[in-house]
Amino acid sequence: MRKIIGIGETVFDIIFKNNQPISAKPGGSIYNALISLGRLKLPAVFISETGEDCVGNIIKNFLEENGVSSQYIYTFDRGKTPLALAFLDEQQKADYLFYQEYPDKRLDYTMPEINENDIVLIGSYFALNPVLRNNLLEILQFAQARKAIIYYDVNFRKAHIHEVRHLMPALLENFEFADIIKGSDEDFEHIYNEQDACLTYREHIEFYCKNFICTQGEKGATVFGKNFHKKYPVNPIVPVSTVGAGDSFNAGIIFGLIKHRIILDDLKTGIPEEKWDNIVKCAIDFSAFVCTTYDNYISTEFARDYLERES
Repeated sequence: MRKIIGIGETVFDIIFKNNQPISAKPGGSIYNALISLGRLKLPAVFISETGEDCVGNIIKNFLEENGVSSQYIYTFDRGKTPLALAFLDEQQKADYLFYQEYPDKRLDYTMPEINENDIVLIGSYFALNPVLRNNLLEILQFAQARKAIIYYDVNFRKAHIHEVRHLMPALLENFEFADIIKGSDEDFEHIYNEQDACLTYREHIEFYCKNFICTQGEKGATVFGKNFHKKYPVNPIVPVSTVGAGDSFNAGIIFGLIKHRIILDDLKTGIPEEKWDNIVKCAIDFSAFVCTTYDNYISTEFARDYLERES
């Protein structure tokens, strides 16, 4: 069976509302997506790093409990597993504060098996971090040579706007590797001062990658592919937290790609509209559910019911 290989940060999320902590759980953008996919019984492995501490153990145990391999997580003994404090505003969007203490030696990993049409998921600042760049490039080059699908979630936070110029070469290099690029309108406002999905695609994405998904919160999502362009609405909901919304959206897209047997050649030649409709529906369903909870991932009950409905 095809598998998903995620590369990203691990953090312990503490969510605040009205300046009071209301939830605490393992997180990280790629981590969150893999937990959802593990709950959907898809084989997944995670390449990352944690401290040799109680929080790191919680993070690794939670992966295994949810069917995601922690075999490729590097455990460092000098430093601490990062904490991420998420402060929700009135729209339930989060402003983040990170506490990090990393050692000099980072991400000392073993390359996992990557096969044709497996899906490699990267994203966030982890995919741009100069300290980790050589490690990531090694994985991307290997995945590309093995004809895996590379899915890049830009997820560029406001805190890094001052670094845009410095990070641009790595960002564009990720675009070149990617077979699917996904980002929010806020991401591209931070990077290019541009929120229009069509302009973002034509001016900044299409040259590098034909398959682009731009999420726009309550306004839905716009999808571009080879000879394809469509806007997808979302049903109105009352969100509790949007912390894991984009991560669960990614899980839905990947679940849809595997369920509908989309392979690398399909992404190059063009996915039919009907299949895009089904794939994006999964993503919207997953994201909407997670927005109604304080969790960063779909629940085991939601995953079980979804699999039963889709079988």
